[in-house]
Amino acid sequence: MNADRHRYVRSSWVMTHLVNPVVVRLNGTVVLVVPGRETGRPRAVPLGSPLEIDGALYLVAGGGETQWVRNLRAAGGGQLRLQGRTRTFRAAELEGDDQRRVVTAYRATMGRRADAFFRQLPEPADHPAFRVDWVD
Repeated sequence: MNADRHRYVRSSWVMTHLVNPVVVRLNGTVVLVVPGRETGRPRAVPLGSPLEIDGALYLVAGGGETQWVRNLRAAGGGQLRLQGRTRTFRAAELEGDDQRRVVTAYRATMGRRADAFFRQLPEPADHPAFRVDWVD
């Protein structure tokens, strides 16, 4: 395993098992809850703020094809939790021009916070994006 891959695997484990469980419990953090695609058990993942464009809400995967992206695709929806309130949604994955438009807006909104993501994955197509369609 090369050094970069080893660093990524170690960083991914630290985020999944140490950082995320703590951040999920913080008030004010947006948390995505989605069933795991293998176990079906709920997986809670802290996210940056969803992106709002023209009244629609979007989730963008700055880190690319992450586990939460794979789980959300498989489940077709989940829940977003913020400040004690949980809402259920269906996820519509964007493609083509819509996906590029939302990812470009995400990058502009996030500013320097997104730089590391886009250094590793420079193409907008590398960042899955989903429209949030509220069920409740």
